[in-house]
Amino acid sequence: MKTADLIDVHATKLRLVHLPFCRYGQKSHICGPAQTVKCFEDNTALRGQLETPGEGRVLVVDAGGSTRIAVLGDMLADLAISNGWAGVVISGAIRDSAEIAAMDTLVFALGTSPVKSAKDGLGKVGGTVELGGVRIAPGNWIYADADGVLMSAEKLV
Repeated sequence: MKTADLIDVHATKLRLVHLPFCRYGQKSHICGPAQTVKCFEDNTALRGQLETPGEGRVLVVDAGGSTRIAVLGDMLADLAISNGWAGVVISGAIRDSAEIAAMDTLVFALGTSPVKSAKDGLGKVGGTVELGGVRIAPGNWIYADADGVLMSAEKLV
């Protein structure tokens, strides 16, 4: 179901993640329960999650809104696909955008940067993150397509 239709039917149960996302990947939409990561210019925790079975979840990454350093590139996007992640939503930047655009995934990010992230082991997996004025906890449901990213505390469709 399209996000526009979802919000028409379930307006009181959905919150718009209000950020100027760019879309990358061949999938038209994603939905699934959220798994959260909080990291700033260091993708160690993000990589750690993508190395685990995604089981149709959406990885929601609070990267502090940084567009100076990319926290996801084509190798991590490929890892997400291989491990069954539905997609990734990042309040930060990616790199290898042309390659990711051609992949069977959907990634939402604030933009791109050619600069790779640090690998210092910083970051936190799980817990509540805030993106675009919306608090997202593991297990919340993410619905996303060309019109935007929505969050619900429960599965709607």
